[in-house]
Amino acid sequence: MTGNHKDKTISRRRALAVTGGTVAAGGLVAAGFQSAFADTADTTTDADATASASASSTSGECMTLMTSVTEGPYYLDGALVRKDITEGKAGVPLTLRLTVVDATDGCTPVKGAAVEIWHCDAWGYYSGYTTANPGGSAPAESEEGDSANDQTYLRGYQVANANGVVKFETIFPGWYTPRTCHIHVKVHTGGEKEDGTYEGGKVNYTGQLFFADDIAEDIFTLDPYAKHTGSYTVLADDMVYDGGGAASGLLTLKAVHKKDPSKGYKGSLTLGVDPDAESTGAGSGGGGTPPSGAPTGAPPSDSPSPSASASS
Repeated sequence: MTGNHKDKTISRRRALAVTGGTVAAGGLVAAGFQSAFADTADTTTDADATASASASSTSGECMTLMTSVTEGPYYLDGALVRKDITEGKAGVPLTLRLTVVDATDGCTPVKGAAVEIWHCDAWGYYSGYTTANPGGSAPAESEEGDSANDQTYLRGYQVANANGVVKFETIFPGWYTPRTCHIHVKVHTGGEKEDGTYEGGKVNYTGQLFFADDIAEDIFTLDPYAKHTGSYTVLADDMVYDGGGAASGLLTLKAVHKKDPSKGYKGSLTLGVDPDAESTGAGSGGGGTPPSGAPTGAPPSDSPSPSASASS
């Protein structure tokens, strides 16, 4: 599924608005993911410790060129250019800082690169595919009662500044069978912002961002994540993550409050790309297929809707 749709009509679900990027209940719960993580390795890393040492353009050494992997089955064209992609989706806040550098030219920043991300909500549902069963046992996506647009939530672009940096405000993603927790990412160059989205140019890199298992374990015992139970896939068993650390997309994560994971995390990574290369989105790793269901409605419109307006 490439998401190359022609129909640009938006259908909006009318639901009770809730505060975006917040946790419905901050306390740990006994049910949910405790059993799912019973066989994982000992988790002794403090919550604010880094998940991996991310290379940067200021380290004096240019990081390895990132290897493209599959875009997966849930991609949609026409995401909006905006910093906050939550649209009222509940979950643990995540501030994501990505730096795009040219790995073929001394890791110089790639100014103007458009970084696109998309990921599932706390229960494993993607916008555009809200009837696709995430596996295990989870409430229907419509039961969350948020104000999100079912075609655009948790998707967006940002354009890199002079230092190659983009920032997103989102939530910690959930999971779906048979994948580990992850965020999809593409790096585009040569296009331009138009009608609230990004048009033209080419895709230089298609990848996925990953989270340390011990941090995911903490998050998934919180509401609303804990309402999705079942067999979670740890990093070592994931079909896409190859164990290469930051060069394979493992984020550096720091807790906003190390004793309270519900307060959120800051994630960062440097993406070393080749601005002259072109990625088809068919890289290594199967990425999984939607467990069941099909896209619901049409892909997002080029024109931003009132609750999903473009922003910096």
